[in-house]
Amino acid sequence: MSHDYRALGLKAGLEIHQQLDTKEKLFCGCPTLLRDTKESIFEFFRYLRPTQSEMGVVDKAALEEVKLTKKFIYKAYDTTCLVENDEEPPRELNQEALEYSLVIARMLNMNIVDELYTMRKIVIDGSNTSGFQRTALVATKGYLESSLNRVGIDVLCLEEEAAQKVEDKVDSVIYSLDRLGIPLVEIGTAPDIVSPAHAREVAEKLGMILRSTGKVKRGLGTIRQDINISIAQGARVEIKGVQALDLIEIIVEREAERQVALLEIKKELLKRGASVSDKIVDVTSVFANTSSKVILKALKGGVVFAINLPGFAGLVGREIQPGRRLGTEFSDRAKKSGVGGIFHTDELPNYGITEHEIDTLRKAVDAQENDCVIMVTDAKEKAKGALEGVIIRAREALECIPEETRRALPDGNSAYMRPLPGAARMYPETDVPPVEITGERLRNIKLPELIEERKARYMKQFKLNDELAGQIARSRNMPLFETIMMQVPDASPTIVVRTLETTMYELEKESVPVTNIKDEHLLRLFKLQSGGKIPNEAIGSVLRAVAGKPELTVDKAAGSLGIGVVETGNLDAVIDKVIESRIDFVKEKGLNAVGPLMGIVMKDLRGKVSGQEISRLLKEKISKKLDTIK
Repeated sequence: MSHDYRALGLKAGLEIHQQLDTKEKLFCGCPTLLRDTKESIFEFFRYLRPTQSEMGVVDKAALEEVKLTKKFIYKAYDTTCLVENDEEPPRELNQEALEYSLVIARMLNMNIVDELYTMRKIVIDGSNTSGFQRTALVATKGYLESSLNRVGIDVLCLEEEAAQKVEDKVDSVIYSLDRLGIPLVEIGTAPDIVSPAHAREVAEKLGMILRSTGKVKRGLGTIRQDINISIAQGARVEIKGVQALDLIEIIVEREAERQVALLEIKKELLKRGASVSDKIVDVTSVFANTSSKVILKALKGGVVFAINLPGFAGLVGREIQPGRRLGTEFSDRAKKSGVGGIFHTDELPNYGITEHEIDTLRKAVDAQENDCVIMVTDAKEKAKGALEGVIIRAREALECIPEETRRALPDGNSAYMRPLPGAARMYPETDVPPVEITGERLRNIKLPELIEERKARYMKQFKLNDELAGQIARSRNMPLFETIMMQVPDASPTIVVRTLETTMYELEKESVPVTNIKDEHLLRLFKLQSGGKIPNEAIGSVLRAVAGKPELTVDKAAGSLGIGVVETGNLDAVIDKVIESRIDFVKEKGLNAVGPLMGIVMKDLRGKVSGQEISRLLKEKISKKLDTIK
């Protein structure tokens, strides 16, 4: 669906969560290393409960999380410690992580705080063993330039990463502690983003700036985007956990589409005079003789409860995003009480439920023609809690688009998670001392070259094409590329990039242990290659040999393959023989004979002697031969 986003009054802001590539975690000395959960050495569990703030307020998002009490199980490792277990106080804040965050703040033109205080942010979904996340405000009021406008960067915080969810069951969640405590920066933009394409552009620019530091982790899960979206008549909605840049655009599109559809439904409900009551009716007897397998299964120890929504007929089944309806929103709320979902008369008969049962159901709740009946079947308390959630959401459909936190789905849609958190969930951390950010420290910050600038420099300095320059400018191999080009100035930049970015990747795909190939191996390889001792086509073979036997030097690896070991005398003899056998051709063509004769020589020597060495010798010998003929 296409929209005029300016007319809609679309506003969006990004929250970027990026893990930092430090040696240790933020508040302990444990390595920032992800583990296989099968390697855990012990497990423990706990329950978390919401508490009141000093103002007597319980955060509504925290309340929602504990609607269904869950047991949180944690996997611990020999690389995690008592800090992650919440059995030992946190240590002082990791200075390496702080340094990286200060660099990023400077790159985003931000105002850095004079003194950094660690705070506790209440989080009781189990992802933090302590029930809160430690976070520290580093900087505010920055900006970056985009193609449409200057986008404000409101805040940059340094905080600890949450535990990794391994499995989510109805009554318990299993978390892995390997990720808990890895330092990350949280960057929040102002709501200056005005279209889906603009959201993607800003996310790409922020990602490029972060990668330019060379101090952030790479790979799936190391960067996550949350998006705050609203339209003029709608509400601010936070969509969490966007992993891929490709999804950002479609998520903004779909959320705008959802809010437009909900506003249209609200308008129609008000026109009809729709209403919502608190009355929950036990309709178990309606299904006493049902043949619906879904109902029969749930009725073993359960009940069927229903509510009537006057004026909602046809609208509960109306699509608000591709494949999602208003009824899906009701179902999301119901699931918070542990039920599998809801039934509603806009989608019935279905699931083995008959027309007769629907008629009886409608009579039992006094439903009129324009009403929609919602029903849940489960244990009594769960079914009651589920319908109470539906009643709240149905009232919101009449009044507003609810402000809420939603989960990004792989197709670009989103599902309800919880209400937006309130302000009453931040407390000072008493165990971690504040850190003064001195003027001297800020003056000593060295800003890295942006990837975009580096790419342009590589194209100019090394004559790399756009693709190769961009590839190596973004790569982890960038520092190694620069080292090679500095120490082996005669090396071909194109061949170096292709070796680092393509050859090594292809070898890894073939299960060659490329980790055995060290920087010194590659430096020596390019010294020999640029000197004509190793042909271009033999580079992969030499690297394969070194990876298989890392104790070999590059020279010995090449020698074991018969590369570069043709004796000079033998090479001379081969070239002399080729020239003599084609002397008339040489007399006719002169130095233009070099190209055709190269193919003949290399037929016997390809992979053993470089083409440049053969070319050099052919030119030298043909020149001498022509001199003697004259």
